[in-house]
Amino acid sequence: MGFSVEVDDGIAEIVMDHPKVNALTVAGWFELADLVTAAGRDPDVGAVVLRAEGRGWNAGVDIKEMQATEGFDALIGANRGCYAAFAAVYECEVPVIAAIHGYCLGGGIGLAGNADMIVAAEGTRFGLPEVNQGALGAATHLARLVPQHKMREMVFTAEPIDVSLLEAWGSVSRVVPLDELRDAAFDLAAKVCSKSRLVIRRAKECLNGIDPVDVKRSYRFEQGFTFELNLSGVSDEARDAFVQGTDAKFTK
Repeated sequence: MGFSVEVDDGIAEIVMDHPKVNALTVAGWFELADLVTAAGRDPDVGAVVLRAEGRGWNAGVDIKEMQATEGFDALIGANRGCYAAFAAVYECEVPVIAAIHGYCLGGGIGLAGNADMIVAAEGTRFGLPEVNQGALGAATHLARLVPQHKMREMVFTAEPIDVSLLEAWGSVSRVVPLDELRDAAFDLAAKVCSKSRLVIRRAKECLNGIDPVDVKRSYRFEQGFTFELNLSGVSDEARDAFVQGTDAKFTK
């Protein structure tokens, strides 16, 4: 459990395995950031495949850890950890291919939105449940996956969408049966690795340089509203209800 990393024929495979739902702890987000960064710096690596074991790809932050920690340390840690992990995927020196199955929620959207390419298993669901948890964040990255009005609908309603929509919009390269997901990701990575390592690394740097949105600054702006909501008390109401398995009864 945790993370595993293997490098084979120029492809670095990073696997998330955090039962039950692949919700990452504060330490987990920082560890993932370090692993992605290290893989990109390895001169023998031409591409990174980021995938997961278990029921789904990533369920975001570990809300239970946050509510079990006194004070704001876990909240601050989760925000900084997510920021570090998202930035590591975006700034990885080689292309990152996200191989997604089951669900991609919350912080998972941040990882996927910063990936260079996405392949997904049939039936995968993508969503931002942050509003339900009294928080905001990763709309920056969702906006890289879906059109503006759909992004707003997903934020306001907190309802997920099926991967078939993302495939239609071109955000997902391929949708395949679950048992073919890893092979699909590796096929795409192998195509990247067949190119000059130097050219691909400069291409990644070049494409980041012409991005119309500074994703790091944009996401940091979103995080400020999460802290504001937390200070209002509404976030704790929502997170407590999540941990207890009940519906939040918002007073604000």
